[in-house]
Amino acid sequence: MNKLMIVDDEASICYSLEFALEGDYEVYTARNPKDALKLLDEHGIDIVLLDLKLGEYDGMDLLRQIKREYKDVTVIIMTAYASIDTTVEAIKEGAYYYLKKPVVVGELKVLLEKVSEYIKLKAKAGYLDRETRGKHRLGGFIGRSPKIVKIFDLIEKIKDINSNVLITGESGTGKELIASAIHYLGNRSSGPYEVINCAAIPYDLLESELFGYEKGAFTGANNRKKGKFELADGGTLFLDEIGDMSYDLQSKLLRVLQEKEISPLGSSFRKKIDVRVIAATNQDLEEKIRKKDFREDLYYRLNVIPIKLPPLRERKEDIPLLVDYFIDKYCLAFNKPMKKIDSYALELLEEYDFKGNVRELENIIQRAVALSSGDMIISTDLPPGVRKPKASVIEEHSFINVRPGESLKDVERKLIIKTLEANNGNKKKTSEILGISERSLYYKIKEYSIE
Repeated sequence: MNKLMIVDDEASICYSLEFALEGDYEVYTARNPKDALKLLDEHGIDIVLLDLKLGEYDGMDLLRQIKREYKDVTVIIMTAYASIDTTVEAIKEGAYYYLKKPVVVGELKVLLEKVSEYIKLKAKAGYLDRETRGKHRLGGFIGRSPKIVKIFDLIEKIKDINSNVLITGESGTGKELIASAIHYLGNRSSGPYEVINCAAIPYDLLESELFGYEKGAFTGANNRKKGKFELADGGTLFLDEIGDMSYDLQSKLLRVLQEKEISPLGSSFRKKIDVRVIAATNQDLEEKIRKKDFREDLYYRLNVIPIKLPPLRERKEDIPLLVDYFIDKYCLAFNKPMKKIDSYALELLEEYDFKGNVRELENIIQRAVALSSGDMIISTDLPPGVRKPKASVIEEHSFINVRPGESLKDVERKLIIKTLEANNGNKKKTSEILGISERSLYYKIKEYSIE
């Protein structure tokens, strides 16, 4: 909910507007510039409805001070003495809009909805800008672990050269992000960037998608079509899932890489192209070469500069950074207040082995942001598979002695004591492992006189 301040020297106007808007905004009122500036300092106001005539004060002076000291605050001017000159001056000084008094509440509400959308877009733009300039980010890729820092250093070295690149790594590790970073950070960034997934397109279609075709080349070819190589001329072509390309098509790709020219299907001429190729795969191409499923000469032509992306389980120090990024991303996407993550929930994520890598982590955080009700993401907002504790956490406390004839209460008391010991007295963790609420755990500790 945005915070809105009404600045008007007439108490009746402040009260009536506050009454009309308090259901949709957190409303504050001020009768003079001094009170208005104090509220801006103390409450982080988003929107100001400002009267230009504040008794002995000039609202235009307050507008200038607000825009000078609180640049992100959106100001809407209200006045009964509207003129073209004052309107132009107010807009020049940074006012978002200009309303005539008496203010029509319905029109004001429509305007405020537009302002709220404007504020949201500004926040998103500012957030993306901060992320782009972040020291732990390269293009769309985020990390600060030693392995990722080495990859960032490598990208800085190779981004301006034309050698082909082969990116390998498990699904979900961010291969496409690395490919786009190489293109958009390098000297080919002003040229086209084309992407094609070799696994998603059947062989016959893939050939025409890559090399294009002439009108009449086959049934249904009613017009000439440029292929991805021609479209990427002067820029970069990213061949994703290159390991799934058919053996026959690999030969044609090799010839294009060697000769740097293409011949569209149904064409008798060849066209020179200037394309940097970046390929990616989650498969073991050397094993496919041994099985005669991938051409060795094509492999060496693509693998001029190899980049191997580590799985997330091998760079767990990046998890807190990624979690914060995805929380902010989806709070913005879902129009939710910014959230943080509870320390225990973060610990569970750091212990979890992400088979789906960063993509799986993103999906988990997206779900948590959507389902969480408070201002903190807690462990119960995470999927059950993530919440399951590792055996090693309670390994040294794995056994409790239970004698035949003991009551269930005695056994429960022992289990609670042992679990508390395994977690160094952390009641939150203990309640999670036992599958009960913290409140229930406190009751049982009191009931069983556990110290």
